[in-house]
Amino acid sequence: MRENLDAYKSYLAKVRIPIRIACNMKNDWPVVISLWFIYDGGYLYCATQESARIVEYLLNNPRCGFEIAEDRPPYCGIRGRAKARIDKSLGPEILEKLLVRYLGDIHNSLAKKLLAKRETEVAIVLEPSQVFSWDFSGRMSNLDYLQNAEKVCP
Repeated sequence: MRENLDAYKSYLAKVRIPIRIACNMKNDWPVVISLWFIYDGGYLYCATQESARIVEYLLNNPRCGFEIAEDRPPYCGIRGRAKARIDKSLGPEILEKLLVRYLGDIHNSLAKKLLAKRETEVAIVLEPSQVFSWDFSGRMSNLDYLQNAEKVCP
């Protein structure tokens, strides 16, 4: 279903918010984990340390849900289902792209701290199978406090 996700390229390129990934822990309880993401070629990419629990969870069960949506009104966003895979070789590259996307460059203290552990960074690659969007801007447009709200919606 990559074609559906392609329709949302503009939204995914503009928003600088984390993706929420819902997966199951080993005890089958669900958990939601937020990570930085980038979209490229129909896939959503995240990076994290190889020792992060989400890596263990997704290796145990690669089926997951995701949502990319802001917490402030008017509410809109994208959510869906995906299969995840862990790619050790892409970890450092994706980490650097994420740092540029969210921090502007790699020449700051946080970026340097994260890059210091790049050799143990892995990429989480999400291949969406279903994607849905919603946009409540229309039904919320008459609220006075939202009149000048700048919002990017899919």
